[in-house]
Amino acid sequence: MTATNRTRQVGLARALSKLGYCSRSEAFDLIHAGRVRLNGAIRRDPETPVRRESDRIEVDGQPVAATVKVYLMLNKPRGAVTTASDEKGRQTVYAFLDTALPRVAPVGRLDKASEGLLLLTNDSEWAAQVTSPASHLDKTYHLQIDQVASATLLESIGKGVTTNDGDFLRVRSVRVLRGGKRNTWLEIVLDEGRNRHIRRLLASLGLAVLRLVRVAVGPLPLGQLRKGSVRPLTSEEKHALDQALQDKARQGRLPAIATKNRRVSRWKETIRNRGRSEEQ
Repeated sequence: MTATNRTRQVGLARALSKLGYCSRSEAFDLIHAGRVRLNGAIRRDPETPVRRESDRIEVDGQPVAATVKVYLMLNKPRGAVTTASDEKGRQTVYAFLDTALPRVAPVGRLDKASEGLLLLTNDSEWAAQVTSPASHLDKTYHLQIDQVASATLLESIGKGVTTNDGDFLRVRSVRVLRGGKRNTWLEIVLDEGRNRHIRRLLASLGLAVLRLVRVAVGPLPLGQLRKGSVRPLTSEEKHALDQALQDKARQGRLPAIATKNRRVSRWKETIRNRGRSEEQ
């Protein structure tokens, strides 16, 4: 076997993921269940080598073709939930998507009460890089709090807090956008994202969040996209996000490439449990 041929081989589960059919963890289940054929033969080993350029893969007797990668941005309205369906009958973010689109999943989450920029894609590896805590990709939020923000309060937010359950929550930066007699609009930038990160941090300081809008992910701004509207990323926007991730990698902040598959699995597991709320 030549070196060129070796580089073209990937495991069967990875091939299904690369083709955009499903996540790697879902591919493992399909393969173990005997539902996947490679060149006409059932294969139960997810690591069975595949040449995607020439081998034929079928699931339940149907050929699997490569899915075009899709990268979307949605201005998520307040009240919509980041799930495919909701047992309480609430509106989901999928209500705003064209049914002709291939299957996509959110890149990170915004809780029901939050709004703004939400990315969606069928590129699981890219999504895992964007959402990985190790990437330290900035996420920018504009939020209204129920108090006038003093210099002391801003300093406390900047220092971070330890919550009652032991989590230390911090922000990369905080500044006042505009103030009123009873409330203040702040801009907060996170380079990490935990479950309800901003709301929990501010609640620990006795603050209530009246509105929370994500206005940028890395170099990508929400811009003038109307609430409930969806559009594909331009090639320039996608390149800018990729460049930002590469810059972080060169700074030594991204984990080694060997950990990428684990990030993908975690991202897809998160998608299956989309009912949780989190700002990332």
